[in-house]
Amino acid sequence: MTLPEWVPDGIEITVPNAARAYDYALGGFHNFAVDREFVNRLEKLMPGIVEGGHATRAFVGRSVRWLVAQGIRQFLDIGSGIPTLGNVHEVAQAAAPESRVVYVDIDPIAVAHSKAMLADNPLAEVIRADLRDPGDILNHEDVLRLLDFSQPVAVLLNAVLHFVPRSADLPSKLDQIRDALVKGSYLTITHVTKLEDRSAELDNVAQMYEDTPTPATYRDRDEVRELVGDMEIVEPGIVDVTAWHPDSADDDEWPYVLAVVARK
Repeated sequence: MTLPEWVPDGIEITVPNAARAYDYALGGFHNFAVDREFVNRLEKLMPGIVEGGHATRAFVGRSVRWLVAQGIRQFLDIGSGIPTLGNVHEVAQAAAPESRVVYVDIDPIAVAHSKAMLADNPLAEVIRADLRDPGDILNHEDVLRLLDFSQPVAVLLNAVLHFVPRSADLPSKLDQIRDALVKGSYLTITHVTKLEDRSAELDNVAQMYEDTPTPATYRDRDEVRELVGDMEIVEPGIVDVTAWHPDSADDDEWPYVLAVVARK
C-alpha cells in the first residue's frame, strides 16, 4: 500500500488511533480507513458521539478567547492532537497577536502536521512528549524558549486526560504541572464521564477503545475536581462541556464530557 506523503515513517495504520479518529470526527483529512470505520462504529453504538467531539472542540475556542480576555498571553496545549480548524494559536493570536503557544502531543502525525502548519509562525511551536512525564515537557528547550514561567501561563488539557489510566497516578503528574505555574495561571480540562442513563452504551464505547493504543478511562465529577488540586474553579464550575460560557443558550447538551477552568 502506498501511503500519503504526510505519513511519518513507522506509523501503524491497521489499528485505530484516537488522535486520527478525532481528526476524522472533526472533519479532518489526516486519518485512515481504520480510523474512519472506528468512528462510524462509535456513532452507531452511541449516536451523537461525533457531535460531542465538535462540542468539545468548540469549548477550546470559547475558553481560549475567555483566557485572552483575562490577560493570558501564554498557552501550553498538552495533548493538542492533529491540527484542524480553530487551533489554539489561531484563536489566541486573532484576539492578541502577541500570544505564544506551545503544542505538545505524543502522536507523530499530530506533531508532524503541527510543525508544518507553524513553520512561519515564530510565536508557536510543537514538541513531541508524553504528559505522563511532565518534567520532559516543562524543561524542554523549545517550551522554555517560548514560554516564560515567571509569568502566567494557561495549560490546556482538553480531550486527553481520559486516555491516561488510573494506574499512572494522574493527580501527581498534574501536581508537577501546577507547581510550575505562578499565581494568575490557569488550567483547562475536558474529560469524558459516565452517566447512568447511557451506562451500557458508554461501557461499549470504552470496550472499543480497548482495541486502540489508548484505552479510555471515565472519571466522575469528584475525580475531575481532584485533577485541579487547590486551584480555584472559575464560574460556572465543573459543567457539561456545552454549558461553559456557551455562545448560545440553544446549544445542545453533551453531559458525557465535563469541562472546567481553574485559576491559581
